[in-house]
Amino acid sequence: MIRLVLLGGPGSGKGTQADRMKERYRAVKISTGDLLREEIRRESELGRRAKQFMDKGELVPDDVMIGILDKMTQAFETRAQSYILDGFPRTLPQAQALLEMLKKQGVNLTTALLIDVPESELVRRLSSRWTCRNCSATAGYPDGKPDQAVCGQCGGELYQRDDDKKETILNRMKVYRKNTEPLIRFFEEKGLLTRVEGFGDPDSVAMRIHETLERTLKS
Repeated sequence: MIRLVLLGGPGSGKGTQADRMKERYRAVKISTGDLLREEIRRESELGRRAKQFMDKGELVPDDVMIGILDKMTQAFETRAQSYILDGFPRTLPQAQALLEMLKKQGVNLTTALLIDVPESELVRRLSSRWTCRNCSATAGYPDGKPDQAVCGQCGGELYQRDDDKKETILNRMKVYRKNTEPLIRFFEEKGLLTRVEGFGDPDSVAMRIHETLERTLKS
């Protein structure tokens, strides 16, 4: 089974590749939101604690998040269920707590997989996205949207959302660097980081990920 942390900047194709890995490895993809919603739905003690913070618009403390994750992953270990952590850990204390949690379970993280794409390419990808006002379908125009371009689905008008504009994207990249680069260094120092080049079409990236994970599992 695999126990995987997935890292990658906005626009790196992380979501697409997570879905492909789910199918290939019969894994469960876990996000922070998934963890919280499930425990709140179950009205567990941890879920009730988490809800108290969320209702006030506050971040859920790390010890609560790790408690929820510990409970879920122990159930996965019982049935040898592979899992992919997407969006967790977000901070160094969370990363340290994650490794300590796995150590107490008597297992190891398979790897922290980074889909590595240069920032200039991420900005290019994200800023090329245009959205249909009518049906919300998206289209990519890396060299700029032609004046006559319309939605390929319904013929509607295309516009660029505020969060797809370059100024907003550059700010997202700044936040990403601040939050994620320390995590990359942490996992690298632990010998747990695996970099996979994120250039190319999704099939090529998926193949590189598969080949890399197969080597990691064999070693």
